[in-house]
Amino acid sequence: MPELTGKTGLIVGVANKRSIAWAIAQAAASQGARLALTYQGERLEENVRELAAGLTDALVMPCDVTDDAQIAAVYRAIEQEFGGLDFLVHGAAFAPRDELSGPFVQTSREGFRLSLDISSYSLVALSRGALPLMERRGGGSILTLTYLGSERVFQNYGVMGVAKAALEACVRYLAADLGPKGIRVNAISAGPIKTLAASGIAGFSTILQHYRDKAPLRRTVETAEVADAAMFLIGPGGRAVTAEVLMVDAGYHATGM
Repeated sequence: MPELTGKTGLIVGVANKRSIAWAIAQAAASQGARLALTYQGERLEENVRELAAGLTDALVMPCDVTDDAQIAAVYRAIEQEFGGLDFLVHGAAFAPRDELSGPFVQTSREGFRLSLDISSYSLVALSRGALPLMERRGGGSILTLTYLGSERVFQNYGVMGVAKAALEACVRYLAADLGPKGIRVNAISAGPIKTLAASGIAGFSTILQHYRDKAPLRRTVETAEVADAAMFLIGPGGRAVTAEVLMVDAGYHATGM
């Protein structure tokens, strides 16, 4: 029997078919999970609805993660439709494009606030909403997506690196808070992948080639590989794992020069 049969999950952050969040949604559905997917704004609604049409009985809703009222509406719909929630996948991330192209010291106050609100605080807000629904199931799993730019300086990553560092700290604090309730909180730090979010990073193709040249496996990673790691963390195999940042980057994080 598929490992997620009878489980329900919320996937936040699907933009198109190249999204890591979408790969995780496909993997979870193939393992028997019933899913709720959210989209950010009308521009992405058509994409997400078309993708969700390929899933079995998926719930599709708008969610601006900076709006607590919309987050609350999502969880009300999940409660009504699913009764509870077993896992949450947080793939929301954003920084204004002009904040990534200049020196970090020139980061604006508003750009900094917006980047950390969407990319970091949203995990806290979504976890808070998921808590009572996961408690009904006797626990659950929360998973977010990060990148090595949280620890090292990458050109044209700027404030997003700071946001990812904050996100990883949120993982640890949430894991400590929610662990006694049987809820695990983890992150996957994936290697660079050509997603919609990556398109905002200048010189991204150079980063990809650098990974191919320097990573121990001499390649980059695919969304399906990240999704497989996600299934471990969401599923029974990861039942004793929490507060972890799992590196899925062909080993690049271990290299020096």
